[in-house]
Amino acid sequence: MRHYLLLITLLFFNHIFSQTFNQDLNTIIESESKSASNRIYNHRVNMNTGNYDVTYHKLEFTLDPSVASISGVVTTHFVAKENMSEVIFDLTDNMIVSQVLQDSNALTFVQNTDDELVITLSQNLNQGETGIVEITYSGNPVSSGFGSFAQTTHNGDPIIWTLSEPYGAKGWWPCKQDLNDKIENIDVYITTPQFNSQNEEYIAVSNGVEQSQIVNGSNKTTHYKHQFPIPAYLVAIAATNYEVYSHTVTNNGNPFEIINYVYPENLTSAQASTPVTVSIMELFSNKFEEYPYASEKYAHAQFGWGGGMEHTTVSFMGSFGRNLIAHELAHQWFGDKITCGSWKDIWLNEGFATYLSGLVIEEFDGEPSFKSWKQGRVSSITSQPDGAVYLSDSDTTSVSRIFISRLSYNKGAMVLHMLRKKVGDANFYQGMQDYLSDTNLAFNYAKTPDYKAKMEAVSGQNLTEFFNDWVYNQGYPSYTINSNWINTNQLQIQVNQTQSHNSVSYFEVPIPLRIVGTNGETLDIVLDNTFQGETFIENVNFEINYILFDPEVDIISKNNNVTLSTQPYQIEPNLLIYPNPTFNAFNIKKPEALIIDTIQIFDILGKLILETTYQEIINVETLSSGVHFVKFSTNQGVFHKRLLKD
Repeated sequence: MRHYLLLITLLFFNHIFSQTFNQDLNTIIESESKSASNRIYNHRVNMNTGNYDVTYHKLEFTLDPSVASISGVVTTHFVAKENMSEVIFDLTDNMIVSQVLQDSNALTFVQNTDDELVITLSQNLNQGETGIVEITYSGNPVSSGFGSFAQTTHNGDPIIWTLSEPYGAKGWWPCKQDLNDKIENIDVYITTPQFNSQNEEYIAVSNGVEQSQIVNGSNKTTHYKHQFPIPAYLVAIAATNYEVYSHTVTNNGNPFEIINYVYPENLTSAQASTPVTVSIMELFSNKFEEYPYASEKYAHAQFGWGGGMEHTTVSFMGSFGRNLIAHELAHQWFGDKITCGSWKDIWLNEGFATYLSGLVIEEFDGEPSFKSWKQGRVSSITSQPDGAVYLSDSDTTSVSRIFISRLSYNKGAMVLHMLRKKVGDANFYQGMQDYLSDTNLAFNYAKTPDYKAKMEAVSGQNLTEFFNDWVYNQGYPSYTINSNWINTNQLQIQVNQTQSHNSVSYFEVPIPLRIVGTNGETLDIVLDNTFQGETFIENVNFEINYILFDPEVDIISKNNNVTLSTQPYQIEPNLLIYPNPTFNAFNIKKPEALIIDTIQIFDILGKLILETTYQEIINVETLSSGVHFVKFSTNQGVFHKRLLKD
């Protein structure tokens, strides 16, 4: 009875652990998918912004946290990729542009209903030339319902914050927001009242390093400088009566600060929760590479939405649980330094960050907790029979599909874990490091083939089948594992599989099994399964009690069944093969009522060597010398014979 109670207790805590993680993940997704959710149907890739590269933005924003509006001056430096007579920015039509200047000269412009600001340049730019335009604008971003700019309160105190992923940047500033350009560096100036109505100082937050705070009468301007490439959707600002404290990361003798901007009412609880960030930072730095923005900072800034958002160098946080801290910090490598090159590749952001939060559990809490975490991911993934990690073009028009927890987050994470098991830990982590350090990808965009190429190069494996099965196509396998004794110490194991979705003909993945003996002996084996009905021969030197399928939950599957025959290898005495041994062929003698459908011959390692329909004489001249196993699939069941090839 104690064993059953222990099992029930473990299952209960595993359920609670998984449930808590899923609740955390739901709040993360809530933030990362919030932006533009009400106007997603208006989004399309803007081909009109593809003819120039943004090199620099000077962003001068003026706002009052108690008022739902913003005014700004955005100065943009850009390089023409082709000859240009006009330049187009993304900007919602309720943000009113009052003036556009080039070299202090006013330019003509028009705002259209396609959320474009079309500016006619004073003179044509030739390919390779630099243009500079200064845009003055104002408006109430909240009124558009775009969701990327919020003015609200916490504990009665006003706050303004932004959240632009995936399509929301144009809701509050003129930008180029498609995933085809990164701004090389930015300066952000945020002007607010110096104090709120309670005479508490307003603190403004943005990407990069704070340069100065300058008071001018009752207002204060805070200047931040960020000198790394950044996409428009990761530019962010927030302002309220923050309390500020920090932790120091040693960073191999080059320390930098983790700065925390938190609500005064949450200061005590936050101070108790955020120190773990240092340990997580060290874990990720050791496994992957040094924190990419160590020359600037890492920060948490509390904001008024559940979950968090990984703005470069400053994650906006709704709370300070360890999982949320880990997920948003992981994005600084995967999502910020290297950003998905299209929303179809969102798993390169979200699947990676989800898996890194799982690695924190593996490292800090141990294998049983990590197993529970994996089981939670698999349960989510297999709750429906369909769904791919990689999105279709139509999928990208739905925010809820881009940020679906089951696929972009959970399945993406478990695909990474299965890839780790397939190529081995050393190759996996080296491949991740190679991906991050590639000069064509670092601080740039990447797509799924870029990542696949890195993992193939480091492992020496062709991963096309793996990516086709698990990333590009849909569903998951269900396995039937049948095992029989061949003799006193050899076990034959046959693998069969059904698929939950017809887009995959057969899921290829290494299958872990744990063979448990009657006296507690254990033998862990991995079957490199690649086809239906594949048979493996394993040496087992103890009496078997039972066999566990995927004991550590390392693959995505559901409704698996393992059978262990209590009978020896099943042989039909009236089914004969001769001569045996043979050199070049053998004959088959069978009862008339026995109908043989297929004949398969396997080598001693269980590899299928030959497959044919029934014939009275089977040519085996091409087989190598040694022991082989012949499998007969008949109308009376499956029978086996041992064949010795001279």
